[in-house]
Amino acid sequence: MAILYGRGFAAVNYPTGMNLGGDPSQALVHATTTGNFVVTLSSVDLGQGIKTIAAQCAAEVLGLSVDNVMVETADTDTGPHCMGTFASRGTHRVGNAVIMAAREAREVMLEVAAEEMEVDPADLETDGSGYIKLKGSEEKKISISDVAGIAHFQQGRTISGRGMFLKPRSYPVPETGEMDPDSAQSHACTVIDVAVDDETGVVDIVKIFSVYEMGRALNPAMVHQQIAGGAWMGVSHALYETTEPYYPDRSHGPTDFSSYLMPGPGDTPPVTSVILERPVQNGPFGGKGIGEMTANSPIPAVANAIFDACGARVEELPITPERVLRALDIARNSAVEG
Repeated sequence: MAILYGRGFAAVNYPTGMNLGGDPSQALVHATTTGNFVVTLSSVDLGQGIKTIAAQCAAEVLGLSVDNVMVETADTDTGPHCMGTFASRGTHRVGNAVIMAAREAREVMLEVAAEEMEVDPADLETDGSGYIKLKGSEEKKISISDVAGIAHFQQGRTISGRGMFLKPRSYPVPETGEMDPDSAQSHACTVIDVAVDDETGVVDIVKIFSVYEMGRALNPAMVHQQIAGGAWMGVSHALYETTEPYYPDRSHGPTDFSSYLMPGPGDTPPVTSVILERPVQNGPFGGKGIGEMTANSPIPAVANAIFDACGARVEELPITPERVLRALDIARNSAVEG
């Protein structure tokens, strides 16, 4: 009896968004009297960071600090329309909608500044630090906060913008079935090292390595966090999680999260992630989606690593110690018979 080590890998590609009914998301942007900007969405932040990405996209277009952008996720009765948080579409759909809304608000903002400075709007630009200045001049400029106040109290204008990103629906070609079902494809490969106890069937994850190509990484820190969290979610699916371990007999199934088996902090191995940036033309500043796919490739990578370690091929999830031992018996019997 021994501890056996193995390595497995798996590669996946994952679509960004879908085309059913156009898959639209809408955003609204408006300035407050103090020069801060509010982005209003109905898109739900599940912890993936869509609020941060929306603030970044708006700040980049408007030419101010992300600290001056507030993101408000209203309820779906009163907020702008969104199809939902699914299909790894958040960054792509919402980011594009926010950029469109911020560009419209920016145009109004430059018009207000141009009237105040007595110049043409086309001769103005933002400097990225909260000022609007005359192109080619460092002296002739006005702060965005002042422009917001002037718009509200002197010119009687609202600095605001609307944006909706809509992917035209694609219908299958009857003769071939050809269609355009998504907006982009992201790609990933995960390599996992495991240790298998061939006496107990217990599998320990030793290391996780992942490489992701997901367009432009708009917030690299959040991307790495999402890869690490998704990798461990995939490992949890592979080795632990199930609602009915003895289905159809439900007497031994979990009834709440206190009895639902999941890995804990002590089970977490080192996770190394690498990002390959290949900006996509139709994405916000080149971004694509990465959401659900972070939990996809780790699952088959774990199964392949177990097979590499001990020759046991388990084809049912979760890969419990009991199933590993049964697969080991099958592998050993096959070797003897062979």
